Amino acid sequence: MSDYLPPLTALRAFDAAARHMSFAKAAAELHVTPAALSFQIKSLEEHLGRPLFHRLNRAVELTETGRTLAPGAADGFATLQAAWRAVSRQGDDTSLTVTAGPALTAKWLAPRLYEFARAHPEIDLKFSATLRIIDLERDDVDVAIRFGEGADKGLYSVPVRREWLTPVMTPELARQFTTPESLRDAPLIHDASIRFLTPPSDWPAWFRAVGIAHTPTHGAEFSNADHAIDAAVAGVGVALGRRAMILKDLTEGTLVAPFKTAIETKGRFRFLCLSGAENRPQIAAFRDWFLAEIEKTAHISDEFDIIPVEDLSAA
Repeated sequence: MSDYLPPLTALRAFDAAARHMSFAKAAAELHVTPAALSFQIKSLEEHLGRPLFHRLNRAVELTETGRTLAPGAADGFATLQAAWRAVSRQGDDTSLTVTAGPALTAKWLAPRLYEFARAHPEIDLKFSATLRIIDLERDDVDVAIRFGEGADKGLYSVPVRREWLTPVMTPELARQFTTPESLRDAPLIHDASIRFLTPPSDWPAWFRAVGIAHTPTHGAEFSNADHAIDAAVAGVGVALGRRAMILKDLTEGTLVAPFKTAIETKGRFRFLCLSGAENRPQIAAFRDWFLAEIEKTAHISDEFDIIPVEDLSAA
């Protein structure tokens, strides 16, 4: 058997048939006749010197050889498709696909995106609000905005300011809970989305920052940061709100931050794209806009005594 690869059309026919376990469905996917697809697979088997499928009455099954080849063929075509998409995007200066977490999208990005769209009408902007792991080489995404502490090896990464948290509540609740000590009796809202941060940036840490030894044991808990803030807006209780998530509501007055002590997490947002892609016009434009928007509200931090969470002992 030759080490030279057989024609890609034959491998493509095999990959489709192996995925569908049907020559008819594979032929339909590739827009060829079942006879043409069968011919391609037969030529592949002749090239290999052994069968890839058991032909049954109304079905096909992979042989041991076919089961060995199928994963590699699938991975190979997936890699080729990803490379083709990446090359295609390099020549496209008019479209931009960005992904960010649902909470940041709802509370920070969405209210501001009209400014970017107005400044860059030539860019077709698409948004995907998700926290799933993105492969910027394989997925049809140009820019990812992610929050955390990790390194971004092999990527172009621009970290922005570290996030801080402070208690926020409705003006009505603020008139009821007027001191940090009074929050021990307040209905507290917990944001479980940042539990991965170390040291923990949570209510016990904030209470330590104001000199109070208190570990809350009750309160509504939300897996998404924006849901926790929405609950605070609805008057459910007091949330320990992250800077990016509370700016809009603080500006509009639906929430207030009466206590000027904040704890700074070790997590931060990062602007990510493939190394080298940062020079594409639409990516550079979005990066510059994103960083400029963050700086527009940087002065709000000046209102708070911000204590790095690593400086707060858990003892």
